Amino acid sequence: MSNRLARILTTVFVLAVVLLPIYWLVSTSLKSNREITQEGTLYPHVPTLDNYLRLFTEKQFGSYLTNSLVVTFFSVAIALIVGAMGAYAIARFRLPFATERKVGLFLLTLRIIPPVVILIPVYLLMLSLGLLDSWLGLIATYTAFNVTFCVWMMESFFREIPVDLEEAAMVDGDSRFGAFRRITLPLAAPGLAATAIFAVLVTFNEFLFALALTATPRAMTMPRGTATLIGRIDTDWASMAAAGVIGALPIVFFALLVQRHLVRGLTMGAVK
Repeated sequence: MSNRLARILTTVFVLAVVLLPIYWLVSTSLKSNREITQEGTLYPHVPTLDNYLRLFTEKQFGSYLTNSLVVTFFSVAIALIVGAMGAYAIARFRLPFATERKVGLFLLTLRIIPPVVILIPVYLLMLSLGLLDSWLGLIATYTAFNVTFCVWMMESFFREIPVDLEEAAMVDGDSRFGAFRRITLPLAAPGLAATAIFAVLVTFNEFLFALALTATPRAMTMPRGTATLIGRIDTDWASMAAAGVIGALPIVFFALLVQRHLVRGLTMGAVK
């Protein structure tokens, strides 16, 4: 009985930790600023959707959300294409002194460098290329960061796929690239899904480079645009909560879309 009670209490505690912030975010988005800052109610006494309407009619949040979706889609798609080919080359071909097994670690080392360290060089590079405050500048920056992660993560997935399948396809007349595209890549779909969801999370929520490289609503991403709701004198807490709810929805929909492959992808490269 005590074990059962302990499990129930643990479950309730975990659910509270996970769901309470989500409830508080949604409930705050349905309150007025007066109810948030002065009354401090636990739930919205007079629920309103004005905060959501104000985001799109007064705060240009539609532009911020569109920018985030476009930049995230293209940067992650390009990174997955380039990263998959790079990871396949590392997994299948041998380099002098067996350096192919060290490339992944080297790329991971580049990925864990704090972004603020290279913020100024990236800014100056985009300035010289005339790509500040543009989709292309953000896509190029995020793609460069995501490629290293995609190569490192996809390498183990490709190593798990038997080489015999590709060799059989090439014996039947297929080219190396054809075998990769028609045989290996579909088998690595779970790994691609797992890599994609991590890359999407990192890109969609990125704030530092968006803050430095964008200055107008034509290129500001959702996290950067949400920060404009913080004024020098006052903060629009209700609109910020509504922005948080709307900003979370694309990630939730994407996770539901790839969930069939996600669990298999997370475990596919775990066994060496």
